[in-house]
This record gives sequence, structure tokens and C-alpha cells, in this order.
Amino acid sequence: MLFGLQFAQIFLFIIPGEPIEILAGICYGGLWGTIFIMLSAAIISAFIYWLVHKLGRKFIYDFVAKEKIEKIENSKVFQNPRTIRFIIFILFFIPGTPKDLLTYIAALLPIKPLEFIIISTIARFPSVISSTLAGEKILAGNWQFSLMIYAVTFLIVAIVVFIMRKFDKNKVTDEAIRMMK
Repeated sequence: MLFGLQFAQIFLFIIPGEPIEILAGICYGGLWGTIFIMLSAAIISAFIYWLVHKLGRKFIYDFVAKEKIEKIENSKVFQNPRTIRFIIFILFFIPGTPKDLLTYIAALLPIKPLEFIIISTIARFPSVISSTLAGEKILAGNWQFSLMIYAVTFLIVAIVVFIMRKFDKNKVTDEAIRMMK
């Protein structure tokens, strides 16, 4: 059932992932919940990538306005094969970005399926581990520790994003985030 919830969350891409991740932590604990979510996300992302690759752009247009897809797909930022991996990593790494929509769009971008699955799965790790650990601690009645986990995770992500933006001379990260909004 949890896989079905995870599938709905990624496939519909409007449902936030954190509640499912917290639930995985409650059900399986921090470690096994993280493993479950990471494997599920990889499988579901691969399925969506394959589906879009087979059915084409028209399939995505049923979910998102054609203009938004074309704007992202045709942007210089998402067409540069040298930066696309970096952009995908950043967008999946930052909590709260519309990463599940990017799963659909990735099939239209110049990135190989396996590269996309590996990068997007690894980049999800900080958000997933913090949510599953929080779920495990909530089950144990330690909600204060859950809040501390989120605070530390957001601090680490903020530091990494700050450093990456500092060295991003072409402002690729900022442009990519603006495109996804």
C-alpha cells in the first residue's frame, strides 16, 4: 500500500512527498524506510521516464500546460548537456522544488535514462532520510527530535546550495529554479 501511495505521489506530482516519507519511517524505521522510498522513487521515476519516452509530449500536456513544458524544454539551461546533470541534481536536492514534474520533463531533455535515475535518486537522499528518521522518532513519541532532524537537514541543504550558487558563475542554478516555478 505504501508503494501505491508513493506511486500516486510521484505520478500525480502535486502531492507533497514528505508525508509519504514520514509514513515510511513510521512503518519501517529510518533506515528501511529510506531504502524503501529510494528504491520506490527510482522504480517509479524509471517508469515515468519510459512512459513519456513512449507516449511523447502529448502525454505530459494532459498534466501540465504545453507552454510551461515548452518553456522549460527550450530553455538554454535545460538544453546544455554539460549542465543538465548539475541542474537535475540541484532541483532534486533542494526540498520543496517540483522534482516530480521534472521526472516527466527529463524524458524530453538531453540526458540518458540511467543517468537521470541515478542522479535524481541520489539527490533525493537528504530529504528522504530526514523525513523517514522524523517518522521513526514521531512513532517513538519524540517529536522534538523530529523537528531537530528537519532543522539540521535544512541547514545542511542551505549551506550546500549557498556554496553551489557561489561557484555557479553563470547563474545556472537560479535560472533552473525560475524555470521550474
